[in-house]
Amino acid sequence: MIALIPDNAPFSEPQRAWLNGFFAAYLGVSEPVEAATPAETEDFPWHDAAMDMAERLALARDRKPERQLMAAMAQLDCGQCGYLCQTYAEAVWSGAEADLGRCVPGGKPTQRKLRELLAALEPQRNGAAAPAVKSTAAVGVSRERPALATLVDAHPLNRPGSDKDVRHVVLDLSTSGVTYEAGDSLGVFARKNPVLVQAVLDRLGASGEEMVAFDGEALPLRQVLLSKVDIARPSDACMEFLASRAFSESDVKGLIELSRGEGRPELAEADLLDLLQAFPSVVPSLPGLLKSLDRLQPRLYSIASSPKTHPNEVHLTVSAVRWDEGERTRTGVGSCYLADFAKPGDVIPIFVQKSHGFALPADDALPVIMVGPGTGIAPFRAFLEEREARKAKGPNWLFFGDQKRSTDFLYEDQLADWQRRGLLSRLDLAFSRDQADKIYVQHRMQEAADELWRWLEEGAHFYVCGDAKRMAADVETTLLEIAAAHGRDAKAWLDGLAKAGRYQRDVY
Repeated sequence: MIALIPDNAPFSEPQRAWLNGFFAAYLGVSEPVEAATPAETEDFPWHDAAMDMAERLALARDRKPERQLMAAMAQLDCGQCGYLCQTYAEAVWSGAEADLGRCVPGGKPTQRKLRELLAALEPQRNGAAAPAVKSTAAVGVSRERPALATLVDAHPLNRPGSDKDVRHVVLDLSTSGVTYEAGDSLGVFARKNPVLVQAVLDRLGASGEEMVAFDGEALPLRQVLLSKVDIARPSDACMEFLASRAFSESDVKGLIELSRGEGRPELAEADLLDLLQAFPSVVPSLPGLLKSLDRLQPRLYSIASSPKTHPNEVHLTVSAVRWDEGERTRTGVGSCYLADFAKPGDVIPIFVQKSHGFALPADDALPVIMVGPGTGIAPFRAFLEEREARKAKGPNWLFFGDQKRSTDFLYEDQLADWQRRGLLSRLDLAFSRDQADKIYVQHRMQEAADELWRWLEEGAHFYVCGDAKRMAADVETTLLEIAAAHGRDAKAWLDGLAKAGRYQRDVY
């Protein structure tokens, strides 16, 4: 075991083990550090993003408290919280992490369940809480110490007539000192929709120029609302605070109900502006309001470029999320910041999230199979650029799909060129809305089952990127069916493939 924390440091053995694991992850130590409970010998049957929370919690019911907390996470190991699901749960249980709102994909259900579990499990805690840990990693490789990149471009990848707006985002890293590898993700510290922020300021009767205390600094209120706190997903604590500042009994009752996951269903996904408008008697103090809001978490995106092909640049494939609700158009925090609000030349805080077991095989002669519909193509564009730059001899097979070939064939020219030149040995396409019956990538896999099996038997590495609950789950089911059709114990075969590092997923 690599001991990064000395034995004479003033921590208990479990705390020292957790800190060793934390620093090893951030510093990229190649030899694994022992955790308090050996990860290799412990089974986490709930660690499946396709399961609903109730099922996950039932599987973890008799496990130790930190595992029950882990079962409340989104199970994606996406890194947006700054941890993996297991290490976030351990940090929360030890007291090293007090923020229960870091699991962005888990959202409010995860945050509420963590609060509930901690209250129920509190009698089992013993010993002093572990101290909060600040990263000592280099600038640009941790969320605590982001680097600065410059936006170069965010041009559309879809053609006119598409129902989607996917952007190819290019960031200049030349002055950042940041490096990355194909398979890594990029954390982006976004800014909120300025129209939403202005509407909140108007409701508060504020100009936005008021100086407020935040993280030991005096900052303009507008800056804090734009980039520091989460006003798109107000915490339960925020609703409780707003209730304490309401002068109407019905407003107090309505906000308390919402903080418990009850109340008016149309406000279940309300942002701060919705709450302030729905409960007009609320007159919040600015310090109390800011304290009650969760921190705005960075957004993670799979990197869509190889540094060998694009030195000093990093590329992303980002789908701008917009939807109409009531009389307002809502916007995704990170996606619309990159697509709409940030302009070329703007400086953006970023960090590289190193991949957790999502990388090309070291042996360039091995075959590679990639399944990446929609924006899930991002890491596979990076993989193909990397294989081309390395002059890898192994064959490459890509399954790609989207809605319509005429408008949604992302990176069509580049993929066609790779196929023409032989880098892309096989390209299977599934455009769901080009025929009466919807066709998805898993259907193309089933059609090519024998050839797919032959590649896997020849040592191919299989990768999938995209939606965890639907697409990735369907792809896994298809893999299991193909294995069973070829006489294998499908579950054991797939488990073996994963343990050998030949089945890797980047899902969200």
